[in-house]
Amino acid sequence: MLYFCWIISSFMQQSTISQPTMIIDALRARANIHRMNAKAEANKAVLRPHFKTHQSGVVGQWFRQAGVDRITVSSVSMAQYFADHGWDDILIAFPVNLPEIKNINTLAGRIKLYLQLEDVSVATRLNAMLEHEVGVYIKIDSGAGRTGIALENEQAILEMVTALKAFKKLKLTGLLTHAGHFYHQTGGKLAIQEMAHQISLKMNALKSKIKQEDLILSWGDTPSCSMLDELKGFDEWRPGNFVYYDVMQYHIGSCSLEDVAVAMACPVVAVHPEREEIVIYGGSVHFSGEYIAADNNFRMYGYVVNFTKNGWTQPIAGALLARLSQEHGIVKLPKEFCRKYKPGDLIGILPVHSCITVSAIRRQLDLEGNLISKMVVE
Repeated sequence: MLYFCWIISSFMQQSTISQPTMIIDALRARANIHRMNAKAEANKAVLRPHFKTHQSGVVGQWFRQAGVDRITVSSVSMAQYFADHGWDDILIAFPVNLPEIKNINTLAGRIKLYLQLEDVSVATRLNAMLEHEVGVYIKIDSGAGRTGIALENEQAILEMVTALKAFKKLKLTGLLTHAGHFYHQTGGKLAIQEMAHQISLKMNALKSKIKQEDLILSWGDTPSCSMLDELKGFDEWRPGNFVYYDVMQYHIGSCSLEDVAVAMACPVVAVHPEREEIVIYGGSVHFSGEYIAADNNFRMYGYVVNFTKNGWTQPIAGALLARLSQEHGIVKLPKEFCRKYKPGDLIGILPVHSCITVSAIRRQLDLEGNLISKMVVE
């Protein structure tokens, strides 16, 4: 398969691809970073990007070079990793896990650390266990239904504010929300725009009652930050997926296919032209179980692409990653394409969800064959 040779030989300058490997287009990723940072600035907001998508000190440096100086992470261990890479203003946007208090105290002693709280009892215990002051964001549930105090429950939010102001080690910094339900919105850009506007009005009304001038209203989700030209009323944006994007974001309307900055390189291990399928080394442990669904029980776990000298092609018409088991991936291909593959070839897959794929995958390379190191989960 000659049309694979150019890029594969580039990767092989430093390493042979023998297992599922994430390929990162650094130019696309950097363009995504600069575009989001410019949009936040245009909306008078500070970009505090979520680093759970890329989990890489190398990619983190691309953000720093774009002028970003504060970040969001999803765990204490991720905060430790990025603190070790020179980041000194970190928000852990996940409910405080009290058993990790020793590591929280270590972090709070070396960086500006911000934590997420929604429960007065947790705040009380945390304050008693802390050795250093930390900033606190109150998590507001604006419709996602995962964590946080419901936006409509004004009394509970104000009670939380009062409680926090009585603690010596906890400094109220802001109100934080994540509109995760926007991922399931079927009304398109106008519906998301109206929902974001209503959330902004309600959060600003809360801010006026709290009467703290420096209180930050923190907002975070890739669809709204990508799709909307105007997203007023928030002081801080925390999108994460936008650095790479993926097939899900493309279907939502957050990006074009040209913005997707990652593709999986997977070895072909079997070819079945009689059923128009090939089998790849790349299963649910590499791609996750997330999929795009349609009528008649249709499921799609990724688009199929060919690698080129400068990256990869547009998706092959009629081809898709159709089924996953633990290590196997079943790719459906038109018969004329299926016969072009043989075991040992590499095939490209644009993942449905890049965040989970990054977490699952062991090895990442850029288009020049350079290793893109990332956080190792112990």
